[in-house]
Amino acid sequence: MSHSYWAGGVCTSKASMVGKTVIITGANSGIGKESALDIARRGARVIMACRNTDEGEKVATEIKEKTGSTKIEVRKLDLASLASVRTFAEEIKRTENRLDVLLNNAGVMMCPPMKTADGFEMQLGTNHLGHFLLTNLLLDLLKSSAPSRIVNVSSRAYLRGKINFDDLMFEKKYNSSAVYSQSKLANIYFTTELAKRLEGTGVTANCLHPGVIDTNLLRHFTGAGWKALSVMASPLTKLMMKTPQEGAQTNIFLSVSEEVEGVTGKYFADCKEVQLLPHATDDEVGQKLWEVSEKLVGL
Repeated sequence: MSHSYWAGGVCTSKASMVGKTVIITGANSGIGKESALDIARRGARVIMACRNTDEGEKVATEIKEKTGSTKIEVRKLDLASLASVRTFAEEIKRTENRLDVLLNNAGVMMCPPMKTADGFEMQLGTNHLGHFLLTNLLLDLLKSSAPSRIVNVSSRAYLRGKINFDDLMFEKKYNSSAVYSQSKLANIYFTTELAKRLEGTGVTANCLHPGVIDTNLLRHFTGAGWKALSVMASPLTKLMMKTPQEGAQTNIFLSVSEEVEGVTGKYFADCKEVQLLPHATDDEVGQKLWEVSEKLVGL
């Protein structure tokens, strides 16, 4: 499977997912698509939550052909619109009687200054607030299906992140990299705070760094420095990046593996738990971010 030394950990679990229902956000490309493919192979009912449903339907057809599964469904979800998130969640609650795994995988990275439908900065709005609302709206279904799992895709970019409570939307001075790092740190705080709130319910919440992956997430990289680097290093850069299949391994591991049954509030990379740095483990920040997020999304 691997093309390089950089491929990282592999999910070796043979766990069956027959009879289980899994929602994957951003399942129409990159590691979301690879996660959907693997989990469909294991017999799960897979709901692909996609902003672009035409693209989603194409991918669903491809997954059905590759796996022989007919239990693949595409539903419209735009995480940059709270109304879309609410509509999606209502529909899930209406049509599904169980939810075993919610894989919050979709994300945007280092985009120019853009706003969501609700006026939030695009990266925080999509990567954190959209998933925050979605997860909270589906918690009852996850609890009634326990043992069940919530998996949040974060990133090592959290290392440079800071929750900028004074200017959460970076309206004073926009910096696409700082904003991205903040959104990925927010994913971690969301996960650890959620894990605490779910103690004793049988629902676990974990997050992960998938690796540096060659996907369309890199589409917004611009600027002279990046261009120069990509011209000089593109063959090398590609070599050092994971393929989407390699990058999806920790997603899959946390969604299916028996090894992490009952494990919660942790951060993983390459299918192994990794210790978080202190700036990502401040309980007060976690609680405050939760409260601010609740207000912003109108919970």
